[in-house]
Amino acid sequence: MSEQGKGSASASAAAPAPGSDTYKGWLFKWTNYLKGYQRRWFVLSNGLLSYYRTQAEMAHTCRGTINLATAHIDTEDACNIVLSSGGRTYHLKASTEVERQRWVTALELAKAKAIRMMNDQSDDSGDEEPTSQSDRSEIQGTLKILVSKLDDLSTCNDLIAKHGAALQRSLSELEGLKVPVEGGEKIKAVNERATLFRITSNAMINACRDFLDLAETHSRRWQRALQYEREQRTHLEETIEQLAKQHNSLERAWREAPTLVSSAPSAPTTNKGSERPHKEEASDEDEDTEYFDAMEDSPAFITVTATENTQHRRSQSNLSGASGGHPNDWNQDDHMSPSCNDVSGKELQPRRQRRTHIPDKPNYSLNLWSIMKNCIGKELSKIPMPVNFNEPLSMLQRLTEDLEYHELLDKAARCESSLEQMCLVAAFSVSSYSTTVHRTAKPFNPLLGETYELDRLEEFGYRSLCEQVSHHPPAAAHHVISQRGWTLWQEITIASKFRGKYLSIMPLGAIHLQFHASGNHYVWRKVTSTVHNIIVGKLWIDQSGDIEIVNHRTKETCQLKFSPYSYFSRDVPRKVTGVVSDSGGQAHYILSGTWDDKMESAKIIQSSRGGSGSEGKQKTVYQTLSPKLLWKKYPLPENADNMYYFSALALTLNELEEGVGLTDSRLRPDQRLMEDGRWDEANSEKQRLEEKQRAVRRRREAEASDALDEECDYDSGKEYEGYQPLWFHQRRDSVTGETNFVYKGGYWEAKDRQDWSMCPDIF
Repeated sequence: MSEQGKGSASASAAAPAPGSDTYKGWLFKWTNYLKGYQRRWFVLSNGLLSYYRTQAEMAHTCRGTINLATAHIDTEDACNIVLSSGGRTYHLKASTEVERQRWVTALELAKAKAIRMMNDQSDDSGDEEPTSQSDRSEIQGTLKILVSKLDDLSTCNDLIAKHGAALQRSLSELEGLKVPVEGGEKIKAVNERATLFRITSNAMINACRDFLDLAETHSRRWQRALQYEREQRTHLEETIEQLAKQHNSLERAWREAPTLVSSAPSAPTTNKGSERPHKEEASDEDEDTEYFDAMEDSPAFITVTATENTQHRRSQSNLSGASGGHPNDWNQDDHMSPSCNDVSGKELQPRRQRRTHIPDKPNYSLNLWSIMKNCIGKELSKIPMPVNFNEPLSMLQRLTEDLEYHELLDKAARCESSLEQMCLVAAFSVSSYSTTVHRTAKPFNPLLGETYELDRLEEFGYRSLCEQVSHHPPAAAHHVISQRGWTLWQEITIASKFRGKYLSIMPLGAIHLQFHASGNHYVWRKVTSTVHNIIVGKLWIDQSGDIEIVNHRTKETCQLKFSPYSYFSRDVPRKVTGVVSDSGGQAHYILSGTWDDKMESAKIIQSSRGGSGSEGKQKTVYQTLSPKLLWKKYPLPENADNMYYFSALALTLNELEEGVGLTDSRLRPDQRLMEDGRWDEANSEKQRLEEKQRAVRRRREAEASDALDEECDYDSGKEYEGYQPLWFHQRRDSVTGETNFVYKGGYWEAKDRQDWSMCPDIF
């Protein structure tokens, strides 16, 4: 391969040239979280990929080298390349997809050549080498036969051309002779046929030559494909072997240290010490220029509880120590206003009797990897999935589950202090994740126009309505109004990516909460959910990221941090910490807990600058009162493990109710069949509904195309609007400036009239 475009300012690379052993060019390489991607000069030679800061460094300083013979080559997206070998990983980025593909091709070819060289130099090649050598010999033998046959055809072509030319000369001489008219016409016809025969023979030989070229090209492609499949098989075998070894080491560690069982995670993990999150791995560049996200797993503050004997406790390293408050303390708070601690009306109102169980989940086995291996890198919403991976609830119903602990908002609405109110709003935002700890199944993707209502006006004072307002990208609008002094609305778009070992789910969109009496308007966004062990092991889910809750009326904020799980961390799994600050940035409350169990708040009475932490950065020391319980998770119903781990609220969400809209999720037939345990029928019904939705979309696209054609005529009618949701419309939010779908009214009035004539037929 030749070297071209050395000095490209982007990520240029030279195009491969036959017979050359090197490939050079600029790429961007991930260094650390402070510097991000940096431009580096890469050289691919003799199966080794090396990089330098500049081309001038090639003569004296190599910054790092990776052996492609043992490396795994992966592509994250259109421009990214990931190379991993042993404990070393390079994250590279090209400027364009074309450049990325050139590099991937060069790397794959170099890797295949390096493997062949390594096998040739080995005295004991094992079982793999004879097979590959036999394959290559067979292909080369076939090509030699083809070349020989083509030579024979060429010889025949030459003879045909020679004899054809002689025949034409003879015929031309015959035409010159004086023969009867009828004989001359026959000679002319024979001459024309001889000409056609010569043309046909030339076409035949050209076609044979093209066939040989194609055979040579495809043989090389088949060799690369075969080599890639072997590498994939080897990589998967190594992964399974590593998982088995880690499983054994974990079992030994558990047997040798039984006293640590209480702090061990309930979910299995597959992370090893060398398998940190992708871009936290060390680089081979100079150590003095490498920095890491030192505060990734450590809060920037230390909490000291003020007690009589002034015992110090650090909430960020031992959450159980900071959870010293008793559950009955939250109605006896000495640092929360009495108005916040009034007993909620939830326990005073008579409850309607609702169902407490659903049919047990059938024990159907299914090979997950056989379906998911073809879905890597795709949007989850665009992948046709059997119901075996689902739970019998739709995404609209999962969104409604955020209201499981609505009493926190009822209590917050009675608070006179906006800072105390912020603590309860923060606890509510965390509580929405408590139902996900065991819920690894995928909810049904709602059909366009599908709705879901949850009318709890008589029992709990609120009404909730969701509608699927967009299908690609999938987006749902949600509106809740409570007679107990608050309104919540949100538009959520779910972005999800399958990455091979894990599935990332990124909810996009803001959640708005407004209290009627005070006018306090809170806005926050959700964190990323990750489903681990997609290929091997038991599925488990984790939440990670930061949430910033802002009161746009008072400018008070709450910073919440969801710590990602790490096997090597001494912290409590699923830990959440936070600080509530006023508009001036002064902290007033410390929040601590776990997103699957409880949240507590501690009022700050004094703060000071403490000593340097392990990273050399100074931390703030907060002296607080004893922590008080804000929220505690309800226990799961009996037999929940056989009912998809549904909570008490989730068990009632798909219960049939009279008077709901014709597009309500409760009426969706495939979801109902799955809940009843008839999964084969549910799969057939799911395919029917999806095909019906595709047909409607194609018809809508045709109407849009016709309307566009009509716009070219000056006498055309009004502009085509496209699909419009039934109960929500787009409006610009005055607080965030974003354009969102908000409730426009009319649903509950239509329910009172039982007039659903405006509803589309989607089921």
